[in-house]
Amino acid sequence: MNPERVRSLLGAVLAVVLVIGTPAVSFAVTEAAAASTAHDALEDRGWVWPVDGVQLLRPFAAPAHAYGPGHRGVDLAAGATLRSPADGLVAFAGQVAGRPVVTIDHGDGLVTTLEPATTELSVGDPVARGAVVARLADGGHEGPGTVHFGVRWNGEYINPLRLLGGVPRAVLKACC
Repeated sequence: MNPERVRSLLGAVLAVVLVIGTPAVSFAVTEAAAASTAHDALEDRGWVWPVDGVQLLRPFAAPAHAYGPGHRGVDLAAGATLRSPADGLVAFAGQVAGRPVVTIDHGDGLVTTLEPATTELSVGDPVARGAVVARLADGGHEGPGTVHFGVRWNGEYINPLRLLGGVPRAVLKACC
């Protein structure tokens, strides 16, 4: 096999282990996902994580087509409170398919969703970047202590990590 083909195949399977929050927490991101240049217009907006002590439990997985299987957001370990990643207005607070959801419209076609989440806020209430906007509730698609954080840009789901500047500082760890 020629060296260029080997490099290409290795690049396709290469995973970088990133440590988020505490030294015991890690997850993998493929080189292709890390190298993505789509949606450059979304970078450097100063968004903040909606949880304290970030621990990514399940990454974004774009569907092959609009109705295909995928994971249209990220699942994060969460404490009791959830924060707004950016300034915006509460666009929805209620039940969707039996799950409590809070949606925030940030303008410029950007909308975030936190689920399961309950809030005392009402539709139209302004929220500030980093402000507590909801409490983690029961009933999500993952286990207790997990929040699903989704982002839509002009109606299409995108990887929330694009708006958060990727992931916090990466640390490579020995595999053996």
